[in-house]
Amino acid sequence: MKTIVHLLRHGEVHNPTGILYGRSTGYHLSERGRAMAERVADRIGDRDITHIVSSPLERAQETAAPLAAARGLTVRLDDRVIESGNIFEGSPFRLRESILRRPKVWKKMLNPLRPSWGEPYKEVVSRMWAAIEEARDAAAGHEAVIVSHQLPIWITRLKVEGRSFLHDPRKRHCTLASVTSLTFEDDRLVSVGYSEPAGDLIPVADRNAPFSAGGADDEHKPPS
Repeated sequence: MKTIVHLLRHGEVHNPTGILYGRSTGYHLSERGRAMAERVADRIGDRDITHIVSSPLERAQETAAPLAAARGLTVRLDDRVIESGNIFEGSPFRLRESILRRPKVWKKMLNPLRPSWGEPYKEVVSRMWAAIEEARDAAAGHEAVIVSHQLPIWITRLKVEGRSFLHDPRKRHCTLASVTSLTFEDDRLVSVGYSEPAGDLIPVADRNAPFSAGGADDEHKPPS
């Protein structure tokens, strides 16, 4: 039995002051972000999607809404797919400057594999994978969508592909409103795909910015 679980990253957020909002509430999609959500619904709304899950944060729920409407489904909120926590939440994007001015956090930068500045990657994968398995079972024989955030999606992909958690955030293949697709045969993961249904709406400059980098469509088989 073939089941696909799509991990959909939320669309662009209205964030004129450039804050690392993390798990903070009150951050909504921008006008372009809403267009991205609509584009995703247009592109994949005719797929056999029978189950939709979202992070409880507003930007994720707003991204899920058009697709849920297109499929006639109710979105289920799941805290397990929320953004990763980190000590820089509420700080501006200019992390290098912020870190140099805050000697008290230097010790938090010593272990990028854990990472020492935030929620351990292993814990992120554990909660994400539990949600993925539940969504797979709920949509058995069909397709499910989980609307989450860049880091949880990317770390999960690194894990299932047998890659190191150590990475450059600018090179994550998980751009705004992108879809990372996990294909299962029964309960066995057989391939990982990636696409950007709203990629044409992302400004070129934003593609090269930290925490927003994307990549071409691709597909990989996980290690056996």
